[in-house]
This record gives sequence, C-alpha cells and structure tokens, in this order.
Amino acid sequence: MNILQIENLSKVYGKGETAVKALDDVSFSVKKGEFVAIIGPSGSGKSTLLHLLGGVDRPSSGKVLINNTDIYKLNETQLAIFRRRQIGLIYQFYNLIPILTVEENITLPMLLDEHKVDPEQLKNIINTLGLEKRLNHLPNQLSGGQQQRVSIGRALISNPAIMLADEPTGNLDSKNSEEILELLKMFNKTFNHTLIVITHDERIALQADRVISIEDGRIAMDEVIRS
Repeated sequence: MNILQIENLSKVYGKGETAVKALDDVSFSVKKGEFVAIIGPSGSGKSTLLHLLGGVDRPSSGKVLINNTDIYKLNETQLAIFRRRQIGLIYQFYNLIPILTVEENITLPMLLDEHKVDPEQLKNIINTLGLEKRLNHLPNQLSGGQQQRVSIGRALISNPAIMLADEPTGNLDSKNSEEILELLKMFNKTFNHTLIVITHDERIALQADRVISIEDGRIAMDEVIRS
C-alpha cells in the first residue's frame, strides 16, 4: 500500500528571467514501512522536495498525497493540524524549544493538539531512546546526540504516517551518528514507521531499502537496494 504519492511536483522560485526551477516534474510513491534515502549534491532540489513532502512549503504545481489526502488542497490551518498529526519531522539542528524540558519537547505536538498523552507510549519511546534520566533537563543541558534523540521522540509521539529526516546525523560525531542511524532503523523495522531521509551520508543511503537520487531538480535514479 502506498502511504505517500507524489505527482508531477514542481517548485519555481522567482519570476521571469530570474526564475529558478528547484524541482522539475517529480513523481514517485512510497509504500508503508519503506526506508527511502534521498541523495543529491547541494542545490539539487532534495531539500526543496523534503519541505514540500513535509507541508512546510507549497509547490508551484503538482500533488503530494499522504494517506490519500492531497495535502495542498488543505487551507493553512488544516495543513498545520495534518502536519502535526501525520508528519514527523527530524531536523539536522534538532529545533527543540530551549525553555521546555525533554519530556515537554517530546510531548509538544500532542499538547498543541490538545490530545492526552498515552503514558505507556511515552514511557516506551523515552526508554527506547535512552532518555529516562534526562526528562527534566533542558536542551542546553544535553549533548548533540541526546538532543537528536529528543527530536526523534517528538517526531514519533503522534504516531505519524511518515517520518521525514533532514540530514539527521549531519551535526553529530561518528559515534552518535551511528547510534541515531540505528535508532531510526529500529523504529522503521520494528514498528513499521515509514522513513524518508535526506542525506549526504553514504552509510545511511546504503542501509536504506531504496535510494532516490535528485539532480537539477529531477529524479536521476530510483533504485531498490533491498526488498
């Protein structure tokens, strides 16, 4: 079953002679539970693609369907709610709220939605991420690896349809990078979370189920590595 469907997606910045086509008629689909790595050189359009998949920017043309919902037919309020509930975003620089504790950062999407947090689910996520002794710490009291673990927990708390990770190991040393990669793979394989990672890291790309290469705003390669 396809959980994500991208149809003829394009994004143009600017107008006239100064217009830049960052994404050019891109189409592909992703099945539930797939681990897809999207690679490409700087300026290739892969970050633009991630922003469009995550509902944080609107395309010039084309469609993004998540669980059969055409997300760009939603108004801004509807899209914000859908994004909070269905899309888990993991950033290179964590994007944690500095005045909130670890537990508050993780549960923030649920609190914004005025949904009650399932204590058993929260406990499972915290224990899996190894954060049980850091719940009352603020982000500036954590290492980079710990902050990224909090970011992963925040992305997972709403049981989203897809997880999107933008260079999730790009700001970490090799040891923490390996640990974060293993956590992402574990959530993908053990809990069947659909995972799409934008990366320059060949180690991540080689461990994905499928690799999509973007060049000059178009798909240059789409290869299944393992089924």
